[in-house]
Amino acid sequence: MAWLLRRGEVLASLEVASGPFARVRGFAGRDRHDAALLLRPMRIPHTVGVRTAVDVAYLDADLVVVSTSRLSPFRVGLPRRRAHAVLEADAGAFERWQLRCGDHLEIEA
Repeated sequence: MAWLLRRGEVLASLEVASGPFARVRGFAGRDRHDAALLLRPMRIPHTVGVRTAVDVAYLDADLVVVSTSRLSPFRVGLPRRRAHAVLEADAGAFERWQLRCGDHLEIEA
């Protein structure tokens, strides 16, 4: 398990899904989301099979937040220009973290 940080501050534990099956599955079928989930490479997130809404951040190649949104269950997000990865977390997490466009995120193993 890794950690998601912003300017050295730990935001959440982080699961990294880099394999094709893990990226497609994402949060689908899970009752609880104990950690944030980084899907990379990924440009189009979905909540097909996900039971609750999730916060979605589109990240560029340097893990800078390009855009954020909230996806309800069984929805597909629109791709964003410059997005190379997607960060997903429980709905409301980004508000608690005060995550904004332009924030540079870091991963610590």
